[in-house]
Amino acid sequence: MKHIHLYRSVLFALTSSFTAPAFCQDVNDLKLKDFHPVSIYKTPQTKVEKAKYPVTDFHSHDYPKTDSGVDEWVKTMDETGIEKTIILSYTTGAEFDSIVDKYARYKDRFEIWCGFDYTGYDKPGWPQHAIAELERCYKKGARGVGELGDKGLGEFYSKPTPGWGLHIDDPRMQPLLEKCAELHLPVSVHVAEDAWMYLNADSANDGLMNAATWKVDLSKQGILHHDQLIATLENAVKRNPKTTFIACHLANCCSDLGMLGRLFDTYPNLYADIAARYGEIAPIPRYVHNFMEKYADRLVYGTDMGTEKNMYRITFRILETADEHFYEQDMFNYHWPLYGLALSDAALKKLYSDNGKKIMMH
Repeated sequence: MKHIHLYRSVLFALTSSFTAPAFCQDVNDLKLKDFHPVSIYKTPQTKVEKAKYPVTDFHSHDYPKTDSGVDEWVKTMDETGIEKTIILSYTTGAEFDSIVDKYARYKDRFEIWCGFDYTGYDKPGWPQHAIAELERCYKKGARGVGELGDKGLGEFYSKPTPGWGLHIDDPRMQPLLEKCAELHLPVSVHVAEDAWMYLNADSANDGLMNAATWKVDLSKQGILHHDQLIATLENAVKRNPKTTFIACHLANCCSDLGMLGRLFDTYPNLYADIAARYGEIAPIPRYVHNFMEKYADRLVYGTDMGTEKNMYRITFRILETADEHFYEQDMFNYHWPLYGLALSDAALKKLYSDNGKKIMMH
């Protein structure tokens, strides 16, 4: 079986014995937050040490605080098969410059994307100021913009100045998005949160623990709800056909991927990353497998979950294997079991790196 990947070992349960966790609570005293099920099924468990193909991570951040931390990250990337990492800094000015300088020793392994400078966005002439800073960041080394982030109240993912009340389709944003096309800078955009976070955090919400943690407060004045935020993204993508957009986290449409599929079908300049949504898509493996195979040309790999080896390996297990009914609550905080998506080699190659290369060539 020489074709079996060098870094993969499949472990089978050899006995029918079951060992319970060292500490368990009686059901009558159990709180949901303390419910940590352990699968009793004796099914294949696949350990994926390294990605099957070289990977570009399109959604990460400036996690290390020191140069030695960067060195350690590169070592982890080498061991897990991450060829390059995109640092979404959402910064401008001196902070952006300092991040570029931090990773300068590894120019082939990291790419730094800048934000938009929203300073004075409520005053006349702001777009010209913001474009000037965008061009300066480009000259410093920025090769993309992001992560722009709007959870209903405006573009608040930005340093040093948030753009409260400013949505991606605001007319004031148009000159910046056009400049991104001119400079060949793709734009990474986070809009909304997934549907669980808009539902009541009660016994009917199957994503309850995360829904309670990330709940969106729709009582805030002027806040846009999920579908309205997806519409702002669509408006921006439609008005800027020469600008490449990457919708973070599958556009936060994990519970209804058909919404994202419609956008893919309509706008060839839209892509999506899968960062930090593995726990949301792995419970429905057949549907997601078919979706990702169908739109394999439009998806890019991402993490947004730190720099630990085990984090990367869990994502590879979900994408590459057909493992069934396993839990990763420490990583994702959901109580539901997960299943491998068993993506084809062709889809994996596109997801891991080919689509990213295509984006950066635009």
